[in-house]
Amino acid sequence: MSGTESVKIVIVGGVAGGASAATRARRCNENAEIILFEKDEYVSFANCGLPYYIGGEITERSKLLVATPELFKNRFNIDVRTNHLVQSIDVENKTVSVLNQVTGESSTESWDRLILSPGAAPIVPPLPGINAQNVFTLRNLNDTDAIKDYIEQHTCRRAVVVGAGFIGLEMVEQLHHLKMETNLVELQPQVLPPLDPEMARLIQNELTAHDVKLHLGTALEKVNVENETAVGVELGNGTTLETDLIILGIGVAPATGLAKEAGLEIGKFGGISVNEFMQTSCPEIYAVGDAVEYMHGVLMQPLRIPLAGPANRAGRIAGQHAATGSADPMMSPVGTAIVRVFGLTAAMTGLSKKFAEKASRTNRSVIVVPKHHAGYYPGAESLFLKLTYDPETERVLGAQAIGKEGVDKRIDVIATALKFRASIRDLAGLDLAYAPPFGSAKDPVHIAAFVAGNDLDGLASIVEVDADLDAYQILDVRTDKEVETFSLPKIIHIPVDELRQRLSELDPAKPIVTVCHTALRAYIATRILKQSGFKDVRNLTGGMLMQRYARSDMFE
Repeated sequence: MSGTESVKIVIVGGVAGGASAATRARRCNENAEIILFEKDEYVSFANCGLPYYIGGEITERSKLLVATPELFKNRFNIDVRTNHLVQSIDVENKTVSVLNQVTGESSTESWDRLILSPGAAPIVPPLPGINAQNVFTLRNLNDTDAIKDYIEQHTCRRAVVVGAGFIGLEMVEQLHHLKMETNLVELQPQVLPPLDPEMARLIQNELTAHDVKLHLGTALEKVNVENETAVGVELGNGTTLETDLIILGIGVAPATGLAKEAGLEIGKFGGISVNEFMQTSCPEIYAVGDAVEYMHGVLMQPLRIPLAGPANRAGRIAGQHAATGSADPMMSPVGTAIVRVFGLTAAMTGLSKKFAEKASRTNRSVIVVPKHHAGYYPGAESLFLKLTYDPETERVLGAQAIGKEGVDKRIDVIATALKFRASIRDLAGLDLAYAPPFGSAKDPVHIAAFVAGNDLDGLASIVEVDADLDAYQILDVRTDKEVETFSLPKIIHIPVDELRQRLSELDPAKPIVTVCHTALRAYIATRILKQSGFKDVRNLTGGMLMQRYARSDMFE
């Protein structure tokens, strides 16, 4: 098929995947007939911006509308039919059954190529009181309008957000901006469950610093209702919270009903199976967005990755392939994501340590805490960067970063490195931009790679942040004042500048782990010891600073 042949393309669902597919198809084939059915009122909107409109950071609702049916028609000659629900697919006869939800009329539409972009639906647990009028999910503009209208029409002083993922945290921040006392409930024992626990602790501290009440490791059990309005919630740990508003951010389930009924293959994790051109098990039917399983770029196995970036790129590929018969293959996404939580930014790409272990991938991780730009230049902020790698192949597996500035830059660099299957040696040699206002000659990415390289080369092997240290002599090389502030039990305290003169205070036959504030001085101590005849010496990655988050109970 060429870009000049007539082909009829029907697209089910708009927003990121479907809208991208439609416009790309038109740009590649002017002669194609393109019809897009969208079950809701709006075909293309910025769903990632919805929380910020609720909170007032985005002041104009119109800014959320990426494209209207009129724009699709006038600019792209695409027939967009909103409020049209596709009810079934006839694969053999190449038709879809469509319900006009305004008139109630049903019709049948034929197709040569069919692109499914059904998205995902918010998870709403079947709990008592869950259907009260002030219990909301946030998935589309209608949800956004309902939440905003309710807040404007009622006195809302207290809110409960259920789910501490990306949407939940964004909503917590925005409700706080609206001066609501906010409680955050999360079934897992940490916020942002994709992160490793000690990294998530940084975000938890930021939340509590802004008076957000955290209820972790417990589930929503019941919504207490009076006059059809939620007035409180009961949690699995016995806690009862009063509230004026409830936002559910528990997660999403892929909308695969149409695909299943049509006999399309469904993957291990519940999403529609597709190939690198987004074709399903029926090659003339494509699927994109939150309902599919993409090939994960690190694990190289299909996974659901419900993010806007992959959905847009997948739509573009499906649209071109449906319109012309050819396209570049879909690059495997690695789950790169970012969120702002008050004054901090948290981001990740690839595998966290706990995800790597769950996937049975050999891994090690280092944590560094450098400044986001040159320390001598005003405004330098600490950046917490955790790099996970395979010690056998030296390949980078993923990274997590948290800080006030510079987080997105470092995660994007490492996400790019993941695409090219980079090693820690590759990261160490990257030629990154440097000037004092922007970075350092040794960028945080370099520093993390240097530490990983030293670990693998035996120059300064690391002990990971959650390791059991009972078998080690713990050599604390900080100053007297630092040790007095907080310390691990049973340390041997020798400031690094005195270490060469006090080596006799250590037992060379017993393993040693060196510690300092962020592991930099401890690294120097490790090198002194290893060159002074001590055989088994390791450096505690992340230092005592990260111990405060990894072993928070020890210092509370």
